[in-house]
Amino acid sequence: MNTKGIALDKSVILKQYFGYEHFRRGQEEVIDAIIARRDLLALMPTGAGKSLCYQIPALMLDGLVVVISPLISLMKDQVEALHSEGIHAAFLNSSLSRSEYADTMNRAMRGEYTILYIAPERLDHRDMHAVSAVLPVPLVVIDEAHCVSQWGHDFRHSYLEIAQFIKKLATRPTVAAFTATATPRVTDDIIRHLELDNHFFISTGFDRSNLYFEVQKPNDKYMTLLNLVREREGKSGIIYCATRANVEDIQRRLSDRGIQATRYHAGLSDVERHVNQDDFIFDRKPVIVATNAFGMGIDKSNVSYVIHYNMPKNLESYYQEAGRAGRDGEKADCILLYSPQDVQINKSLITRGAGEFHQSEDHIANNLELLKQMTFYATVGDCLRNRMLSYFGEKPPSYCGNCSNCNTQFDEIDITREAQKIVSCVYRLKERGRQFGKTMVTDILLGRSLQKIRQLKLDSLSTFGIMSDSDNHLIRLIIDELEQKGYLLSSGGDYPVLLPGGKSHALLKGESVTMMLPREKDPAQSKKPLFAARPAAGRMDPRRQADNMALFEKLKILRSGLAREEGIPAYIIFSDAALLDMCVKRPKNPKEFLGVSGVGEVKCKRYSGAFLQAIDGFRSSI
Repeated sequence: MNTKGIALDKSVILKQYFGYEHFRRGQEEVIDAIIARRDLLALMPTGAGKSLCYQIPALMLDGLVVVISPLISLMKDQVEALHSEGIHAAFLNSSLSRSEYADTMNRAMRGEYTILYIAPERLDHRDMHAVSAVLPVPLVVIDEAHCVSQWGHDFRHSYLEIAQFIKKLATRPTVAAFTATATPRVTDDIIRHLELDNHFFISTGFDRSNLYFEVQKPNDKYMTLLNLVREREGKSGIIYCATRANVEDIQRRLSDRGIQATRYHAGLSDVERHVNQDDFIFDRKPVIVATNAFGMGIDKSNVSYVIHYNMPKNLESYYQEAGRAGRDGEKADCILLYSPQDVQINKSLITRGAGEFHQSEDHIANNLELLKQMTFYATVGDCLRNRMLSYFGEKPPSYCGNCSNCNTQFDEIDITREAQKIVSCVYRLKERGRQFGKTMVTDILLGRSLQKIRQLKLDSLSTFGIMSDSDNHLIRLIIDELEQKGYLLSSGGDYPVLLPGGKSHALLKGESVTMMLPREKDPAQSKKPLFAARPAAGRMDPRRQADNMALFEKLKILRSGLAREEGIPAYIIFSDAALLDMCVKRPKNPKEFLGVSGVGEVKCKRYSGAFLQAIDGFRSSI
């Protein structure tokens, strides 16, 4: 099915091809800007429907739409998804054999494709310019546009060549840049490097209300992780670790406990990485343990949780990795298991990587500052969503009601006396020409008789043991709070030390300071069932809710069987959200089946028979 030369309305295309009745926030404005031939930069969170913003114009414009993406897995998924909707598309990247590459180029020259995905490294190939000489290229899309900025978390040198590629095309196309994560500084870099002309800018906001954010600081990370995974048995989840060694260890230990988990990191062979990734995508193994080498471009829609076993180096990376949960719009969990050791591991990775990639002092300092912001996220007691969205330049409310900090009861505690003791200790050390990190300062305040403390005669300090009746964890929390509020400073480098901050004098002279301290969370608090959070007209009957869950499981089994037959991931056929909508609407014929969210005409013709039969059989059995 091809619409070239047919003036279809964007709303008609949305329903006919993709099965949706309404646009999501920002989609219509972006599509209108592209059709009006305006360059644009769109900041839209993962799961906001960025791809539809250029796929719909591609069906309305004459010629070949080129999509530049660094993500081989995303290209493959997007092309398979487009084929399932009846749209002709292809990709060019290093995964193709020489004959496959030649065949794709020949078909592109004949005008058989509507959309062509291409890796940035392939842009300078003479074949691409040959295609553009034969076919009009009305639109060039740059996905993951933050990769063009060295101040972003995922800078790629090949992205700096995109502007030159566009200049060499016979006619300058409309340029549309998309990203899910960009600070104001990175946004300015994108506009400058891509040379966007009289551009339209839109930010639909970084918030994804379906994601629940939580930070835990467990004494035993592995047992906490094991319990979290067991609580989510049968659900699809990603566990991120900072190192390959951690990936190997955690995956082995989970497997030994009977959990179907696979692994992914750059140290595996290409064959094993491909097999393991497919095991996860095709739901043969619901859990994958991985380094950050995994996930870029993985369009798996039914990931219901992402757990970070180690803290990432910056909030951009964390938000992008955590955002791989809940892409179908259903509720999902993003949980970070924090320990102070994570900070030291990341500092080592930053400084070691700086030497390998010949990064400047400014770049190193920037990365260490990004790590500091990530650490604040993991350690402070205010709203996690607020802190994250504020980092990206938004002004969210201070309470979201959907993060571990907001959902835990807080008490505002006056910590003035404790803060004065801590800052005084840092001053007393400074007077002796000594500077130490948080651990040593905490040990001095607690009055621990350690060998190093005795050797340096720090047990003679007036502040030695001044907080002996306190708790190690509480002191660390207060130190982090004082650092965040400017009463203390932490030096950079591999071995940071505490220094008095600009506000320390005011504190010692009597300025009061408070902090929010969470009460213990009720361990008996249970998760809400899947259908309970779905909007409904009035209260859903418990029996109907149980029936919906039973039908949902039956439809998932049917979808898995069809996916195996066709050799494609299950979510390409229908997302979990579409199956849930089927359970609520329970269509009786193809016309009603078309009313299910996510069911377009091609999918209706292909799959309605099997799913209607399953729904009818279930209806007869209850």
